[in-house]
Amino acid sequence: MFNPLQQAIENTIRLHDRSFGLLACHAVGGGSISSAWRYESREKSYFVKLNRAECAHMFAAEAEGLSEMAQAGAVRVPHPLCHGLAEGKSFLVCEWLPLGGSSQASAAVLGRQLADMHRHTRADHGWRRDNTIGSTVQLNSPCSDWCAFWRDHRLGFQLQLASHNGFDSALLNKGERLMAALDVLLAGHVPEASLLHGDLWGGNWGVIADGTPVLFDPAVYYGDREADIAMTGLFGGFPEAFYAAYRECWPLDEGYEMRRTLYNLYHILNHVNLFGGGYAAQAMGMMDRLLAEAG
Repeated sequence: MFNPLQQAIENTIRLHDRSFGLLACHAVGGGSISSAWRYESREKSYFVKLNRAECAHMFAAEAEGLSEMAQAGAVRVPHPLCHGLAEGKSFLVCEWLPLGGSSQASAAVLGRQLADMHRHTRADHGWRRDNTIGSTVQLNSPCSDWCAFWRDHRLGFQLQLASHNGFDSALLNKGERLMAALDVLLAGHVPEASLLHGDLWGGNWGVIADGTPVLFDPAVYYGDREADIAMTGLFGGFPEAFYAAYRECWPLDEGYEMRRTLYNLYHILNHVNLFGGGYAAQAMGMMDRLLAEAG
């Protein structure tokens, strides 16, 4: 017998897939922010994320981001079926894609496909709605100037959160100095506003049985493609074949090594705000290197 929440989610699924009849629910691993479940019928399964009711906006944005990536037609993503509220919980339902181990070949395919996705561009950086990076709000108000976007909606917002969270003034002062130096660090770098995954660490890609790479858990926006590539190196999980294939399709611009640190600083500051600990020292070290580059 299924509990009221499971029955309510089944009823919502059936509004979009009338043939679905829930036979089993199994908790699955991998979720650090939300709990994850497999809902099974005789013929198919769905992947279901659950969180608190106030996280409904997060799932709505994730579903919209998956659809945005799917429309680009470059990289396989799970199809979002529905999302909503039930029994005091928010939920997101996507197609179930059984993921296996990656290979050099599948990583190379992903590199080429990501370059293709990055060729989908818009006039402005940002997106039509805000979303989340982890559980933190990510501001996506459209902006034609990349330097201003990164200063105000990425680093500046994270530093405001750090101030609100009571972090040491040394971190905040260095952050203010760095934001003032962004015009120097990004001088002459005018990237197109590419469609980005936005949270492209090694845990957010996998491979299905036929070797097709899959991207999931996005924090979509349009911006410098290098921001996606930078994050792939932050926590590992992407072999050299991925980078070689990407560069073959679209070489990175001169000065990328410095910008990699600048773009990854955003994610480290987010970790400062989410987890504290040693991330603050790591962020300050990154800011020192960037300020030295600025002169």
